[in-house]
Amino acid sequence: MTHLFSEFSTDAVLKVGNESLLESYKQSKQVALFMFIRTKDSKAEIIVDSIPFTIEPHSVLALTNIQYFQFIEGEDLIVYQFNREFYCIKDHDQEVGCAGLLFFGNEHLPLIHLDEKEQDKFNTLHEVFVDELETKDNIQAEMLRMLMARFIIKSTRILKAKDHIEEKTFGTTDSKIDLLRSFNVLVESHFRQEHSVSFYADKLFKSPKTLSNTFAKLNTSPLKIIHERLVLESKRLLVYTDKTAKEIAFEIGFEDASHLSRLFKKHTSLSPSDFKKQLKSAS
Repeated sequence: MTHLFSEFSTDAVLKVGNESLLESYKQSKQVALFMFIRTKDSKAEIIVDSIPFTIEPHSVLALTNIQYFQFIEGEDLIVYQFNREFYCIKDHDQEVGCAGLLFFGNEHLPLIHLDEKEQDKFNTLHEVFVDELETKDNIQAEMLRMLMARFIIKSTRILKAKDHIEEKTFGTTDSKIDLLRSFNVLVESHFRQEHSVSFYADKLFKSPKTLSNTFAKLNTSPLKIIHERLVLESKRLLVYTDKTAKEIAFEIGFEDASHLSRLFKKHTSLSPSDFKKQLKSAS
C-alpha cells in the first residue's frame, strides 16, 4: 500500500510504500525525487546511470533526484520518495540535509547495511511513519519531517561508522571527509560552468594545493572529481537524450567539443560518438 502526503502551501510531497512505487521506473528515467530503497530478506536489482547494481538484503540505498534509475526486480521493499520542498526547504548544507553525506558524499551509491538491531529500529520507525501518514491533523507535516530527519540521521551515522573503519587506513579525519563532501556539493552546483580546481578552492577558502593534498589521502583528487562529474553528465545525456556530442559539450561548459571528446575518451576509452554508436548497436 502506498501512503501519500502532500502540502499545498509548499508543494511538498512524500510517498511511502513498497516496490509498487518503483513500477514507473521499469524504463530508465531521472529519479526527480530523493529516494530511499530498503530491502528486507531478499535482494533487489536496479540500474543507476546505466550501471547494474544489486541491493543486498537488509540494506538501505540512497538515490538523489538527479540520477537516472531503472527498477529491474525486487519484492517486499520499503520505499521512501520525497521532493526538496518536503525536507530541504532551507536547502541547508549539513550532514543530514539534501546536500548531506547520503546524497553528495564520497560514494556514488551509498549502501547502508543494517544489522539485526538496526533492522528492528528501522522497522519501528517505519511503523511510526505509516501511523503518522494515516493521522490527518495540523501538525502532521512537522511530524513527518521530524521522522524523515530521524531516518536520515540514523542512516548517516551507520554510513559514517563504516567510513571511519576505512578512514583509519588512510589516517583521515572527519574534517577531510567534510571538505570532500563540501567540494562535491559545489561541483554539483557549478560543474556546467566551472571546470577549474581554483574556482572551487576559492569558494572553500582553500588553496588548490591544500585540496589536492587533502583529497590524496582519500585516494582521489579535485580535478578527478570534476572530470568524473563531467563525464557522468555526458554519459547521461548520450544515453537518455538525442543530443549530439557537440550540443552536450556546449551544455556542460566546453567552448570546443574536441575538449570534451578528449576528456571522455581518457575516462572511457571511447569518443562520445563511438560511445553513442556502441549504445545503438547494443540495443
